[in-house]
Amino acid sequence: MQHRSKAPEADALVGERYEVEVGPVAHGGHCIARTVLPGHDRPQVIFVRHALPGERVVAEITEGGPDSRFLRADAVEVLEASPDRVEAPCPFSGPGKCGGCDWQHAAPGAQRRLKVQVITEQLERLAHLTPEEAGWDGTVEPAPGDKVAKGEVPAWRTRVQYAVDSEGHAGLRRHRSHEVERVDRCLIAAPGVSELGVESRDWSGIASVEAIAATGSSDRQVILTPRPGARLPIVELDRPVSVLRVDEQGGIHRVHGRGFVRERAIDRTWRVGSGGFWQVHPMAAGLLVEAVMQGLMPRKGETALDLYCGVGLFAGALAERVGETGAVLGIESGKRAVEDARHNLGDFDRVRIEQGKVESALPRTGITEADLVVLDPPRTGAGRATVEHVASLGPRRIAYVACDPAALARDLGYFAAAGYAPRRLRAFDLFPMTHHVECVAILEPATKDA
Repeated sequence: MQHRSKAPEADALVGERYEVEVGPVAHGGHCIARTVLPGHDRPQVIFVRHALPGERVVAEITEGGPDSRFLRADAVEVLEASPDRVEAPCPFSGPGKCGGCDWQHAAPGAQRRLKVQVITEQLERLAHLTPEEAGWDGTVEPAPGDKVAKGEVPAWRTRVQYAVDSEGHAGLRRHRSHEVERVDRCLIAAPGVSELGVESRDWSGIASVEAIAATGSSDRQVILTPRPGARLPIVELDRPVSVLRVDEQGGIHRVHGRGFVRERAIDRTWRVGSGGFWQVHPMAAGLLVEAVMQGLMPRKGETALDLYCGVGLFAGALAERVGETGAVLGIESGKRAVEDARHNLGDFDRVRIEQGKVESALPRTGITEADLVVLDPPRTGAGRATVEHVASLGPRRIAYVACDPAALARDLGYFAAAGYAPRRLRAFDLFPMTHHVECVAILEPATKDA
C-alpha cells in the first residue's frame, strides 16, 4: 500500500491504512498488530478494534502519529477472516459507530475464549501466576440464559447511559469520542430498558439520559442531565417511570416518583437511590454472592468486613451467615449508598456501615483483626496500601470481586507480598459483547496448605 508522508504530529497518521496480520487479543477490546512505518526500521504496535486474532485486515489509523508509543486503528476491511467471525447483529456496531460493544463481530463462545486469554495474560504479566497457581480452571462462565447461538445477542444491560446529540436525538457514544451515534434500539439493553422508548423521544435541552430497569420489581427510572441553562422537559415514556435530575454540581434530585429503585437479589429487596451502583446484569448480584459465599464459607460468630460495600449486598449475605453472635462492618464512600445500606440492613443488629474512603476509613475503625474480608473495589482496584492493611488483619479468607482483570492481577501481586495467595478464582461473562469480565478470587494465607 502507498502512504502519504506527514509531519510527525500527535495524530498525523489518522486516516492512513495498512494491511496487517492480527496478533493476540489485548486487554481493552482490541487485538495487537504491528507494521513498519515509512522511514522507520522497527515495527510499530497497533491496537486494532473490530478484528480477531489470526485475521488479515486493512487497519485504518484512528489515533497516533509516527512518534507515538502505539497507534489505534479500526479494521475497515477483512481480507482473511477468522472462523470465529460473525456478521455483527447490531447495525450500529462497527468502525466509527457505537463504542459500547467490542465483540459483536465474534461468536459468543469466541468472546469468552478471548476473555480467557486476557485474564491469563494479565495474571502472568502482573501477578506472575499461571491459571493453575491462581486456582482457576481457565474458563469464563456465561450467566444462565446468556448462552446464545451465533448471530444472537443476550439482552442483559439493565442500565443504559444514552448521550443526546445537538438535535435532541438519543444515542450512544462512539469509541473514545464525544460524538453520538443515533440508535433506534440497543440490542444488549434489557427488555425493561427497551420498553421505555427512550430512543424515540425528543430530548432537546438534555445532555444525557440514564435509563434504569430494576431486577425483580417493576421500578423504572430515568436520570436526566440538562444542558447548561436548559429547562427540564415533561417526560412521557412508554412505561411508568420515576424521573431524577442532575444539577450543575453533580447532585441528583427527585423530580417525579421515587428517588430510588427496588432491586431483588438473594431473597431480599435492596433500595438503590439516585442512580447508585448496582450490578448491571440481572443475574450478576446473585451469581457473585454465591461465588463469594462458597469461597469464604462463613461460620457463626465470625467477624467480617465488606469493603466498598455499596448498598450492602455482600454485607447482608455475610450477616445472615455469621448470625447474631457474629458481626459485619461495611465501608462505603458514597453518602446516599451508605443511607441505602443502613436501610437495607436495618434488621441486622450486628451490622455497622461506615462512610468514607476505604483507605482512610478502615484505619480509623481501630479494627485489628477480622475473620473474613470482601473487597469489591472500583475498576482501578484496591491498591497496595489497602491490600497491606487487609492482610495485616489476619483474615482466614479474603474474597476479591473484580471488574478489571488488570487491577485484580496487580492487587494479587500486592497480596502475595503481604503473605496471601489465591486458592480459587472464577470468571463470569456478565458483560456479553463487551471486553469486560467479572472475576471472584478467594485468597488464604500463603502458608496454609492448599
